[in-house]
Amino acid sequence: MSSSPRFLDAGEAALVVEYGTTVDPAIHDRVMALDAALAARALLGIRETVPTFRSLMIHYDPLLLDRATLVEAVESLGLAPKAAAARKRWTMPCCYDSEFGEDLTLVGETLKLSPERVVALHAGATFRAYMYGFAPGFCYLGGLPKELTISRRVTPRPPIAPQTIMIADGMSIITTISMPTGWWLVGRTPERMFSRNRTPAFLAEAGDEIRFEQIDRATYEALDARAEAGEIVARSEPIP
Repeated sequence: MSSSPRFLDAGEAALVVEYGTTVDPAIHDRVMALDAALAARALLGIRETVPTFRSLMIHYDPLLLDRATLVEAVESLGLAPKAAAARKRWTMPCCYDSEFGEDLTLVGETLKLSPERVVALHAGATFRAYMYGFAPGFCYLGGLPKELTISRRVTPRPPIAPQTIMIADGMSIITTISMPTGWWLVGRTPERMFSRNRTPAFLAEAGDEIRFEQIDRATYEALDARAEAGEIVARSEPIP
């Protein structure tokens, strides 16, 4: 992790402030600290900030804020590379029924684990919501136990159902729309991570913690109906 960030242009109206080259909680803490500091400063001309694993993209209006002034503002904040507390801890219901987690057996065979052990490891982990990307509401989660490290599928599978929980490449992900994927399916949550009918549209924020709570099929069906009606069925609590 570099002590000083890199400043990279993304077109003429966006600046990427990069703190490292790996997926690392300490790097992400710095990204989130900068995001919070810029929000508090409310610098005229900043349109939107987008946190990622290791950088913060700052969209700005060059007619109101020039690049040099923006870089100077970021540098003047002098943010120390110290840990930043997550905003919330979410408990997300997840059904690992064989229909939803259709890859549990194959993942277990590949990793020399029983399907029950795969579920126990996934449900017992504390994940960090690093970023949203690739598709609306796709939440990328770090913190997958090392025992569940598995490469992506060689051949992508046909479109999957929304709210599917998947793993691959040392991470887990919560999907929101149907699309083909090369990730491994391990379960499904009734919760909607993204809804245009809700304010805010995104359930969790980057930096939040997420844990999965195993539920049976009947509980899933009941919670899914409530979520479909607009209710948030995941539980959240602030992290001291």
